[in-house]
Amino acid sequence: MIPLYKPYMPEILDLQDIIHSGALAYGNYTKQFEEKLREYFGTPYLMVTTSFHLAISVALTAMDIKHGDEVIASPMACLASTQPYLSNGCRIRWADVDPNTGTLDPVSVEKQISANTKAIIHNHFCGYPGYIDEINEIGDRHGIPVIDDGIECFGSEYHGMKIGNCGTGVTIFSLTAVRFCNCIDGGIVIFKDKGLYEKSLLIRDCGIDRSIFRDEMGEISPDCDISLVGFSATMSNVNGYIGLKQMEKISELIESHRDQAEKWRTIYDFQSTMIPIYRENCKPNYWVYGLLTNDKIGTIKNFRNMGYYASGVHIRNDIYSAFGKHEVELPGVEEFYKRFVALPCGWWME
Repeated sequence: MIPLYKPYMPEILDLQDIIHSGALAYGNYTKQFEEKLREYFGTPYLMVTTSFHLAISVALTAMDIKHGDEVIASPMACLASTQPYLSNGCRIRWADVDPNTGTLDPVSVEKQISANTKAIIHNHFCGYPGYIDEINEIGDRHGIPVIDDGIECFGSEYHGMKIGNCGTGVTIFSLTAVRFCNCIDGGIVIFKDKGLYEKSLLIRDCGIDRSIFRDEMGEISPDCDISLVGFSATMSNVNGYIGLKQMEKISELIESHRDQAEKWRTIYDFQSTMIPIYRENCKPNYWVYGLLTNDKIGTIKNFRNMGYYASGVHIRNDIYSAFGKHEVELPGVEEFYKRFVALPCGWWME
């Protein structure tokens, strides 16, 4: 069975040396990894964290989004994209999605805005970029920051720009095992605002300013005040090294996914029973290849019988009681969830 996901792991010849070096915490390799990512995304205000969850927590803390504040999000997302807002004390207001793409519907987003809305969480579903201009315009008009949720869209592009430098607020990415790029675990936070970035550097490291944390004897200095609530969220040198090696191949890997997507497209672009997800001016990374079908279960079974592990990938999160009761009707979510099927579309299929 050809799997839907397969973690890529390059040769990591120096790993034994790093493990036994005594330099395991945030260090030289992690800093090099961050610099490679800054070059890749074309932005200076980027940091890595130990996990995607902590990337969200660092971003929310920097933006002063507190317990009880509301955020607007899509229920058509990975639970790893939505649960962290609950654990940070946020209240989620679900918005509907475009039934043809699974990404946030701008009209629905605007309807969900209230006086307590502190952020719009814009999930780019399964690597397919959403309505970025429209969502950003709504956020700008209402003075509400947009957090681009790129959990599955590392390398995806919108109007020729990579997700990560075409937003107006904050972008977050996951670096877990089945994502691009795979550090076994980790997260990325990209800021547009230099002040938020510098604040987040402290938040990521328990509020500590390392330049003044220790005195001339190497002891913790009482003159270094800790004024921010922070997290132990600095990525280890081991994960940073793995990420650095991944970046040597990342463009090649993403292009191999796009080449495979083109093969799927030539099969399914000219029939009506299984419709490929498509939007103008978007260049997905094809983490998976998305189809819409009127027989979801039958389609999944047929592909699995042919040796391809097809799947619906995500379940709509608004069914979970942890998020509370929500009375808003979401016809786009209903239709998309009933029809979406993902096919394997990776480098391992060559």
